[in-house]
Amino acid sequence: MENLIPFTVTDLSKITNHRSGEIKFGEKMLTMPIDEDPILFLNSCDAKYVLFGIPEDIGVRANYGRPGTATAWECAIKSIANIQHNRFCKGSQILVLGQLDVIQDMKKVAHLNFNKVDDRTKLSQLVEKIDKEVSHIIFNIIKSGKIPIIIGGGHNNAYGNIKGTALAKGKSINSINFDAHSDFRILEGRHSGNGFSYVYEEGFLKKYFIFGLHENYTSKSVLDILKKTDDRVRYNTYESINIRKEKEFNQEMTLALEFIETDPFGIEIDLDAIPNIASSAMTPSGFSIEQLRLFITFFAKNKNASYIHICEGAPELCYDKNNHLIGKLIGYLVTDFIKAKNCIEQL
Repeated sequence: MENLIPFTVTDLSKITNHRSGEIKFGEKMLTMPIDEDPILFLNSCDAKYVLFGIPEDIGVRANYGRPGTATAWECAIKSIANIQHNRFCKGSQILVLGQLDVIQDMKKVAHLNFNKVDDRTKLSQLVEKIDKEVSHIIFNIIKSGKIPIIIGGGHNNAYGNIKGTALAKGKSINSINFDAHSDFRILEGRHSGNGFSYVYEEGFLKKYFIFGLHENYTSKSVLDILKKTDDRVRYNTYESINIRKEKEFNQEMTLALEFIETDPFGIEIDLDAIPNIASSAMTPSGFSIEQLRLFITFFAKNKNASYIHICEGAPELCYDKNNHLIGKLIGYLVTDFIKAKNCIEQL
């Protein structure tokens, strides 16, 4: 895993706010020892969950979106480090692996223009490079028997998460995606809007459920594709659940789980489905944070839930000084996932 920047005990100490009488996650989470082989350490350490950051917005740029998702990892890990370590959730269950090294790649895209064909090709090629690196890291985490918690980047990284998990499991896997968009667009070169369609076409994604699709922002061509693949790709819409009340939230979660639970599956969370959360495709209308937390808890309780990916949050696009709140939100979602997974062992 040569493209990994390990997160050190010194890094963790710098972002943990120590306070007398309290124990923070940052005081208990594990980090990679200096000069230790990452794969050997993954296989030997006691942590059940592995935090991995992808600080890029190249896939978003390639999809003509607003950049900013590169900052989510740094914002999130600062908040996670300062969560209270207590009987509800313990930081000692977590290894902070580190982040994907995309420093040079991000420099390369700083002045690329999506509207230029050559630049668009360069962006897609860099996304493909990231695909391979993410797949490799996720493969090694899953193969070690650990559960990845992936934070940051555009939704292009669903490709690497799914492929890496499928390779480690030795078979294609399923996915549940809490998202306003399908990210199942045509194979026109890699970007954040077609990660699922590419990994489906390549045979690593078996069944795919999109939860809460926004009707106003799903093209006729995508709807036609979804209709043709109904045996393996299904969806519901936000409007059918929360606006027209034709469907009920809890029942829809049950139906979605019945569709995907027969095989290992990944939980994909796109923060642009939540109103007023700064992202490349920010929305004024959508499910509440409480509904998202219920969603994660419901699906993570299943034994086949193999990872969670929280993406598209863009703290640098916040309009005020409260950009730390995206990191705090991600912290809630991460601990909801861990608490739900831990419930399985307690049954």
